[in-house]
This record gives sequence, C-alpha cells and structure tokens, in this order.
Amino acid sequence: MTRSWPLIGATLVTALALVAAAEPTWSAADLAVLRGLWIGALGPPPLDPSNKVADNAAAADLGRALFSDSRLSANGQVSCASCHQPDHAFTDALPTGHGVGTGNRRTMPIAPAVYSPWQFWDGRADSLWSQALGPMENPVEHGFTRTEVARVLAAHYRDPYEQLFGSMPDMADHDRFPIRAAPGGDPAARAAWATMTDADRILINRVYANFSKAVAAYERTLKVRPSRFDDYLAGVFGAPGRHARLSPDEVAGLRLFIGKGQCSNCHNGPLLSNHGFANTGVPARKDLPRDLGRAAGVRAATDDPFNCRGVYSDAPKGCEELAFAVVDSPAQVRAYKVPSLRGVGQRAPYMHAGQFSSLEQVVDHYSRAPPAPSGTSEIKSLRLGADERRQIVAFLRTLDEQPPPSPKP
Repeated sequence: MTRSWPLIGATLVTALALVAAAEPTWSAADLAVLRGLWIGALGPPPLDPSNKVADNAAAADLGRALFSDSRLSANGQVSCASCHQPDHAFTDALPTGHGVGTGNRRTMPIAPAVYSPWQFWDGRADSLWSQALGPMENPVEHGFTRTEVARVLAAHYRDPYEQLFGSMPDMADHDRFPIRAAPGGDPAARAAWATMTDADRILINRVYANFSKAVAAYERTLKVRPSRFDDYLAGVFGAPGRHARLSPDEVAGLRLFIGKGQCSNCHNGPLLSNHGFANTGVPARKDLPRDLGRAAGVRAATDDPFNCRGVYSDAPKGCEELAFAVVDSPAQVRAYKVPSLRGVGQRAPYMHAGQFSSLEQVVDHYSRAPPAPSGTSEIKSLRLGADERRQIVAFLRTLDEQPPPSPKP
C-alpha cells in the first residue's frame, strides 16, 4: 500500500499541471479589453433629468402595473409585457413584433436600454419615457390613443397617479375630451383631436407624458443578469462570487471576438454595445416597407414634441445628445442600433427585422460582408473558416443570462 503513494502523488501533480496548462493566458492588452466587457464594470444607470420620477419607487410601482395592463390597447389584449417577455430576455422570439397587428421591426430587449441615449432600432426616441409613447399610438402595436390612455389612468390608477403628478383632467367630460383622440392615427382620432382646445390638448399630452415616465421608472429597475462569461471573468480577475470555466472552443471564440473577428469594435463595454448605429449590410425584407434606419430615426427624434428639449421634459436645457445629433448624414442610411449582446443566445431571431434565424447565420453574414441593399456597409469580409465561425458562436452562447439565485430558505 505504501508504495502506491508516490504513484498517486505523481498522478495528482500531473493532473494539476494539465489543468494549469489548460487555463488560457491573456496578455495585458487582452485583460484590459476583457475587463471592459465584464459586467463587474457596469455602473448604475445614468440619471435622467428629463424624467423627475425616473428613480421614484412609487412611480416604478405604478409603471410596473401599467406595463402589464392589456386595457391599454385597442383590443384589450396587448400590454407592454406581451412583446417584452422576461423568458425571452424581454423580447418575444418573433421576427417582428406582434401586437394588434404585425410590425416591421424586431422587439428590442429592455434591461440594457436604460444605459443608451437612443431608443428603438433607428434611435427615434431620446429617452426611455419618450420611447414608451411610440407603441401606444402605433396602429399595429397597441392601436390606442392618448385620450384613451388618460381614460384608463383616470378609471383605474387615479390615486397613485395624482400622488405623483397632481390632479387629472375630468375625463368624464366627453365634450372636452373625446374618447378616442390623437394628433396622428386614424382619421376619426385626428378629427376628434382637432375639436379640442389647445389648453386641453396640453393637459392630455401632459398626462400621456406622465404615463410614460412611470413606465420608464419601472423599466429602470430591470437589471441585466450575469452570464457564464461574467463568472469566468470574475475568476480571471479574482473577484468574489461564482466562478466558471470556458471550454477551449469558447475561449477561442472569445479571442476571435476581441481580435480577428473585430466584433468588439462595436460590441464593447459591459453591455457589449457602443450604443451607436451601423450599416452592416443586413438584407432588406421584400415583404416590408422601405426602411432608412437611423437616417429617418434621427429626424424623428429631433422633431418629437416629447423629446428631451420639449415642453414635457423635466430638464429641457440639457439634452447634449439631442443637441449634437448628426442629421442628414449619408452614413445613417440603413444604419441600425448596435444591440447589446447580453442574452443574445436567448433571443432569436436576429437583426432589426428578424432576417436571420440563428447565430450561425449572423456570424456567417459578418464573415462574408455582402454589400448593403442601400447606403454603404461598414463591415469588410473577414473570411472566417468554419471552425472559427463555430467558435465565435460557442462564445456568444456564454453570454446567455443566468437565472437569479434561488432565495435562501
């Protein structure tokens, strides 16, 4: 028996040596890049002075209820949560969003949005609260009008609303406040809006803005959850908490992601997005209307009465992003928002209109870099081999969000 101990000891030393050899080594430059991608580098959401209740707990409670209320739709069946589903990283697993009808764009996740200065695929809203208004009056999303929103608030949320924002208009007075009225939408809604006085339109617009500010307050509470990649980096940087290892293919994919693949040129920072816009030559869907992307979105944002500089903003004198927004640049044609890659494996299909059904198709597209259907693509062919493409996909799947820890008994 005693003679077996040297053999056991030698075996153990060999095994430890193999484990050590299997651990990837990173250069100082690599480590600097990786630290920037780690969720541990993610600070608190930026303040939103344009929304005075952005971090108000009572507003978040009201917003949570409104977010799931299907009474805020033309058919009484669609809520914000219908498309922004927690089980799909707050998307809906559809090529394009489906509300009272079918839209033209893919539903975007919510949790990372609080860190971005621009919302929607084309950036046509400059805050979370102004974004929340768009789907309400979109005929294929909620198909609602702003007077109907005010009416739901008055009937079901008057007390919490008035505690936050003050008294509501008398929505029972249908002569002053038609049941369905909005400056856009169907002819009947527009005609009803035209009968209202300027003062009453401002009252309704104020309620409409306050509704969206409460929704935004709730959305600001949604957290980006760590991934196995973050657990791996926690081990690399010696941080406390859960640690994980990556497989050789996953490590190889990570090296490609920050190196030859050039993915981190745009997908950088702890949310793996630079929050900018890029034309990457994604094919147009022939069954959808012509889409100019950021070229149209930036114009819509600057003209939006609910933008940061508008009268319904709580801080109209700031708004640096809006003040310095580039308008009418040829580079904006068919440029779309660079999405966060957190949870990317959990939210197929991909791109702004669900053009690709799998991560393999996405990586293949970036490897080939075909010409853009309009405008100019910013990507160049990478000529990645089959193994390299497979390894990048393997790494991307390490970004899937992990479920929250089970509560302690």
